[in-house]
Amino acid sequence: MNIFTAPDETDAETATWPLRAWGLALLGGLSGLLIYWIVRPDKYLPNLDHADLRAAAASFVAMAALLLGFLVERERLGWNIAFALVGGALVGLTLYFNGPFGEGEDGWRVACSALAVAICTPLFQAWRGAQPAEGPLNRTIPYSEAYRHAWADVVLWLAAWAFVGVVWAMAMLLGQLFKLIGIVILADLLDDTWMMLTLSGAALGAGVAMLRDRDRILALIQRVVTTILSVLAPLLAVGLVVFLAAIPFTGLGPLWGATRSTSPILLSCIIGALCLANAVIGEEQPHEARSPLLRASVGALGLCMLPLALIAALSTGLRIHQYGLTPDRLWAVIFTGIACAYGLAYIVTLAHRRLEAAPYLRTANLRLAMGLAVLALVLATPLLNFGAMSARDQVALLESGRVSLKDFDWAALRFDFGRAGKDAVARLAKDGRTKEIRAAAAYALKETSRYALEPHNVPERKSPPYNRDHLIVLPRGTELPSALYEQLSSYSACYTAKACVVRYEPGSREAVIVTRSGTSLYRLDGSAWKADDRYPVRSEEQGDRISDGIAAGKVEVRTVTRRQVYVDGLPVGQNFE
Repeated sequence: MNIFTAPDETDAETATWPLRAWGLALLGGLSGLLIYWIVRPDKYLPNLDHADLRAAAASFVAMAALLLGFLVERERLGWNIAFALVGGALVGLTLYFNGPFGEGEDGWRVACSALAVAICTPLFQAWRGAQPAEGPLNRTIPYSEAYRHAWADVVLWLAAWAFVGVVWAMAMLLGQLFKLIGIVILADLLDDTWMMLTLSGAALGAGVAMLRDRDRILALIQRVVTTILSVLAPLLAVGLVVFLAAIPFTGLGPLWGATRSTSPILLSCIIGALCLANAVIGEEQPHEARSPLLRASVGALGLCMLPLALIAALSTGLRIHQYGLTPDRLWAVIFTGIACAYGLAYIVTLAHRRLEAAPYLRTANLRLAMGLAVLALVLATPLLNFGAMSARDQVALLESGRVSLKDFDWAALRFDFGRAGKDAVARLAKDGRTKEIRAAAAYALKETSRYALEPHNVPERKSPPYNRDHLIVLPRGTELPSALYEQLSSYSACYTAKACVVRYEPGSREAVIVTRSGTSLYRLDGSAWKADDRYPVRSEEQGDRISDGIAAGKVEVRTVTRRQVYVDGLPVGQNFE
């Protein structure tokens, strides 16, 4: 028994479920090890790589284990396991059907599936707690329980990761301690990926379990967090009121010109207003703030949300009108629509109920959360393909002439719209309305890096890709092959560097390119010059000596026990074969 704790307090804490901490620590460790086994490169079955399936399976294991850690109780254990498996399957399947990273439409669908699970978890916890021991199931969800579980889950998540950080700090300290006397096994183990995942999972599971076994401490932390946030409500309310009051005098013009992130900033303010307002009104009437200032701040925040949401919607609409649809803009439409729904619900409730609005705001919160969870589930499915919608719109703008070929964003269509965008570029390369469009689409289709298409316009005709005035060719007087010269504007070559040195021996099949930011090796492959990706060289020392050496043409390849780039006698980057 702990001599610093009253007997009844110790018994109340440890009698909850003593084996839960050990069980969740073991579950976390095994989950981390399983995730490593799933995502590791397979040395024995290289033909069964399936990156999309591996990522989906790893996501399923991670989400299911995490949900089980938050939900597991002695009572209704089967319900908890079923919810964890369904939540993990939802995230895993969404990731699988969205395609491998870099080829799918975007990551918003996966984010929506995770959001749906995050919203449904406290709702499930509240509903589970409201069920009678016997008899028919209760269909209602108590708002007070859902509120407590929502805040507790957030606090539990952050505190558990803080525990993981402490565990890792201690482990690394011990590893370095034993390393001082020549025992390096612990330090070496901590550098292995499988150990990183296993230790992190075990620590996270143990942290979650220990905090859940101390519900009173968790409730106290939650109360402290909400109290601190409620105190900040008047500050944000004053700031938003002053901002909206200043708009009639400044107009919306400065808002559009100041930044391209107008909508994200406004939506972040709405999220902050929503969180602070709910921290003030609490989960039930006895926990409402009594301070007139805090109660007034709830009204101010609620009244500000809808105007801010409408301005964000106007900003998004203007971007779509000017530049057409993109997946990010369509997601912005969804987010601003959600913000408008919350703002409208709050402003209507406050207008009708005024000082007695808190109970009705809590009811609105519960209904809006349920609606948001359903919407997130729908958005996580492939029913709405924002990439395909955006690709059709962008192609229509190009072929109608509303967007000139020079200003068309080929990089976005080729790389940001998923498979639909790539297919649209292929169609334009084959059946584009004009010869220039077909040529530009073919140029965009063959590129494997979006940086080669930046700035976003593709050249309408072939022109010298790099300013010869900034180019130094060594040995002096050497004439570069035209195919090599055409590649100098590539991202891995001279790109936009003002000073660029190319060392090329006439008749050679390789060339070394040196800029202030690094070096690269190009080799002749058939009739085209291509960067040798095995030597991605970036100099670590980029001082005045390198810049002056490049400008003076003091670049050489010295043959010693290896081949190395030297600038003014200073070795730069890695060695070649």
